[in-house]
Amino acid sequence: MTKIKSSKKIIKIAFVIVSILFAIPSIIYLVEKKTVYQFGTYYQFLYDAQVSRATQTLLYILLLAILAVLYFVIIQKRKELFQSTKKMFLFMAIVAVIFVAVLPFTSSDVFYYLGVGRLDSTYHQNPYYTTIKEFVEQADNSKYLQTDTVLAQGYDNDWADTTVVYGPIWTLMCQLVASLSLGSIDFGLLIFKLVNVLVHLGNCYLIYKISHKKLFTLLYGLNPFILIEGIACVHNDIFVILCILVALYFLRKKKNLVVSVAFLAMATAIKYFAIMILPFIIIYYFREEKPSKRLGRCIQYGCLFLVFLVIPYLLYIRDGQVLSGLLAQQEKLAKSFYIILTEYFKEPTLSVSVVNHVLLGGFTIIYFFTCVILLNQKEIRLRTEMKKANYFIMAFLFLLITNFQPWYIMWLFPLLMWQSAENIRWIPQIALMSEFANSIFLTYGEGWRNGTPFTFVFVVGSLGIWIINQKLKQKTKRNKTEQRGTV
Repeated sequence: MTKIKSSKKIIKIAFVIVSILFAIPSIIYLVEKKTVYQFGTYYQFLYDAQVSRATQTLLYILLLAILAVLYFVIIQKRKELFQSTKKMFLFMAIVAVIFVAVLPFTSSDVFYYLGVGRLDSTYHQNPYYTTIKEFVEQADNSKYLQTDTVLAQGYDNDWADTTVVYGPIWTLMCQLVASLSLGSIDFGLLIFKLVNVLVHLGNCYLIYKISHKKLFTLLYGLNPFILIEGIACVHNDIFVILCILVALYFLRKKKNLVVSVAFLAMATAIKYFAIMILPFIIIYYFREEKPSKRLGRCIQYGCLFLVFLVIPYLLYIRDGQVLSGLLAQQEKLAKSFYIILTEYFKEPTLSVSVVNHVLLGGFTIIYFFTCVILLNQKEIRLRTEMKKANYFIMAFLFLLITNFQPWYIMWLFPLLMWQSAENIRWIPQIALMSEFANSIFLTYGEGWRNGTPFTFVFVVGSLGIWIINQKLKQKTKRNKTEQRGTV
């Protein structure tokens, strides 16, 4: 009995130790520099250390692999390791706080968030019409760079010449955090990370309240992919997950569609893909009514959704240019099969445009007819409809986005608890695979052409994982059949 208890502790302690090892390069950097101002060495795991990129990458892959193995061991032995829910949440909180210390080594987006927020909150510029560069380069405004490290870091960012690429709910969040930073990039980054930890733990809590299962809570809460992208690199997708989960909680547990629609609108006002879930939850809520009434309800609550969506835009909108940043982001190419088209076809722009429009047209038609069929369906189950919704999000994610980024895979986690057993395994696995594929940038540095080897590794790795899962599934079925035959 004592040996079993000690082995449980060893697994959890090992996970914490490896998490700390992830944080050590960042801690060393902060001790030496005493600030994150001018932190421009993302896509280096050891930052300014005199170590080759190849060695840094191997170290990163090794730590990530160990953490991934421990993660799956914890998932498998969750009932033994966490006999109480409180201990499970405490452990997830400890790990999350450790990742606060990890600097955003694969992305500088958080500095853009803070820069835009500072532009809005302190200098009273509309970030949907004025870029950070435009503001700073105006007469006498460059003087602010001397005292405002948040604005200065935003000015040095790759996105500094682009108007806001997100919805207004996120812009308001950036405004709030940036105003609390008092112009200090160190304080601003710390606040953002702590907020993301709270959101992360809130997501864990909502997943548990909706599913009542430790499995789904741990699949999300301890996934190294979520810890790296959501907390270390401070991506805003974690907020989208929160809004979607709140919407599902009020739909499932509180039977309150108005609040559910409001939070889904908030999710859409951060990243627009969330709108795809809307028809599924409205029709599910009115599943007992006749098809004609369901259509009326869809129109009614669809209009309510638009009201909730438009209200935050009213704070910023002057004209159609409010969407220019969003369109600019969608036109970029990164880490998708569209990158391969640009390298291997003679007319890459035409090829990307044609392929994207054909796929978008096919997607729209299938989505439309799926909703029409659902309107007229007799039996409607939440599990079935959430499966469909996630398949559409998956298709949108992997086939329609030209500017694909690994952290977008977070979009598949809010609906994970309703998926098939195969997808419940596969989605967390491919999320981790995206992190391994992203290590290519640690070796070769940031550059759009490196999206080709990333895409190759990610696609081949994901297919390999799927094939292995299918073989394991078949083996399990055979074993069960043999056991029944023996009995």
